[in-house]
Amino acid sequence: MDINSIVFPIISLGGLGLVLGAGLGYASKKFKVEVDERVPQIKDCLPGANCGGCGYAGCEAFAQAVVEGNAPVNGCAVGGAPAAEKIASIMGVDAGSSEPNKAFVKCAGTCTTAKKSGEYYGYRDCREAAIIPGGGDKSCSFGCLGLGSCTKVCQFDAIHIVDGIAVVDEEKCTGCGACATACPKNIIEIKPVSEIIRVQCSSKDKLKAVKDVCSNGCMGCGVCARLCPNGAIVIEGNLPVIDKEKCTLCMTCVQKCPAKIIKAFGSKVESGSIIDKVEKSE
Repeated sequence: MDINSIVFPIISLGGLGLVLGAGLGYASKKFKVEVDERVPQIKDCLPGANCGGCGYAGCEAFAQAVVEGNAPVNGCAVGGAPAAEKIASIMGVDAGSSEPNKAFVKCAGTCTTAKKSGEYYGYRDCREAAIIPGGGDKSCSFGCLGLGSCTKVCQFDAIHIVDGIAVVDEEKCTGCGACATACPKNIIEIKPVSEIIRVQCSSKDKLKAVKDVCSNGCMGCGVCARLCPNGAIVIEGNLPVIDKEKCTLCMTCVQKCPAKIIKAFGSKVESGSIIDKVEKSE
């Protein structure tokens, strides 16, 4: 066997490897993308949920946005104040105040109060049912379908279907907004915990049309707006809209609402006097 037939290919392949290695080394330096060392540091402060509640594709994208000055240091709802303080320390800024947010379901139409239009035998998903005319089995076209699209996207086990409607576990809810995005009826909102007085209905119908489909629905009667001593309530689209800045938590609307759909939520985080007012109104 000719030794050259063995040596020459080895030398050729070795030389080719050296040339390619040198080329790759040059390319890595020439086209190197500089990564700010603060990005991985901030990412390490985040919970790694990649829930998108911050408005970015994931934790790394949020960290990059913080470094670039496009996102606030307290923008991670899941990490909350502890994460914000760590990120602020890395960025050398003040963490600022970040009020917790929680998901809120604007519907009280349970299986016992919301009338049915028939039986739904389709796929158990609100988004699938919503694209079918008359999808779901409830007569109210504005209410919760109760098929659980919100529960499927929640990474924190904070929302469940109870008695036909979505119910939020505020202890587990991080306010990431995944459930609100998934809801085809747009009846889930992300609310600051300080927004105590809320309207638990989304129906745009009025009076008899509401009661024909749900005994828990808002009738759009306007009693709350007329009796509010601070002018904090207006009726828009047959639903009360509460001005948080004007509201003094007097509980008049909660006490006088004939449909009992204006309620006080999150009172556990408020003072004892507020809790007393809520208890007296119930």
